[in-house]
Amino acid sequence: MDANDVRRAWEDRSGEFSPEYYAYYGPNETSTAIRRQFEARVETEAAVLELGCGPGRHLAHLRDHGFENLHGIDINADSFEVMAEAYPGLAADGTFYADAIEDVVTEFNDGQFDVTYSIETLQHIHPDDEWVFEEVARATSELLVTVENEGDERVPPDERGVNEHEYDFPLYYRDWERVFTQFGFDQVDVERGERDTLRVFERRPA
Repeated sequence: MDANDVRRAWEDRSGEFSPEYYAYYGPNETSTAIRRQFEARVETEAAVLELGCGPGRHLAHLRDHGFENLHGIDINADSFEVMAEAYPGLAADGTFYADAIEDVVTEFNDGQFDVTYSIETLQHIHPDDEWVFEEVARATSELLVTVENEGDERVPPDERGVNEHEYDFPLYYRDWERVFTQFGFDQVDVERGERDTLRVFERRPA
């Protein structure tokens, strides 16, 4: 699949991993882990951006715990219709972009968001679009969190490559510590789960 094929696969997603699918399951243990990291490191007034927010189940959890300056990007426009039904308060109060990350991230100002996070989203960015990672870092002033499937830990990150067989879309395994430390962040925490690894990066002092 080329970069456009990958984007189309998510833009038109239905069934498993669709907006309706995620709204049905609602906030989960990942929502809690993200929220606890934020509570320990930033104020509730922080501007928070979720990449690949879907119908907003993680943002809704943050909102329920006092975070109010919430933003999200999702390529699937149906996400925001589902959000309006499942989380109407979030839909009314948040700021959302129905677009591909690649098409909107360059429009953000330097440090526009205090916090940016991704849950199983950056792992689907095509290699041709890896320039997006530097743009995400540029637009983030304090905290950046990734929760991604990183593949078999017994294999060096550079050798894990891409999983094109388990799903009907590719999953790219990457060394997220290396990706974001080169753009001015330091890794300050790691939580390894059964499926994903949560990594916390703080902006390196100038």
